[in-house]
Amino acid sequence: MDFKPCVNIRKEWDIVGARQLGREKAKEIGFGTVDQARIATAISELARNIYLYAGTGKICFEIVDDFEHKGLQIIAVDEGPGIRDISQVMEDGYTTSGGLGAGLPGVKRLMDHFDIISEVGEGTEIRASKWVR
Repeated sequence: MDFKPCVNIRKEWDIVGARQLGREKAKEIGFGTVDQARIATAISELARNIYLYAGTGKICFEIVDDFEHKGLQIIAVDEGPGIRDISQVMEDGYTTSGGLGAGLPGVKRLMDHFDIISEVGEGTEIRASKWVR
């Protein structure tokens, strides 16, 4: 069975823990400092969204190493209220928290692959990957 390290997001401090673990994993597999910072920023955004909108969830890390890619996949999962309009939250500048609105579009820009699945009343799963170049 493939073990994925995860950080449970329950309190604001858990965001820092997820960010640190993600940066460590990125460094382990060969990302440079700039990409480590991009990955850490994406993790912060995903973890903060869990904390603010779902209350609890988790950020998991999976090292991808196949013939096509070597990289890190970040999986953010929650059982919160879900996202009613994904296209709206993917618009630059959209915010419900009064923040800068970099949010999920920012995560998508920072990473090489981004996928979101959300069901109202069920929760959200986001998978974002960055490839070593």
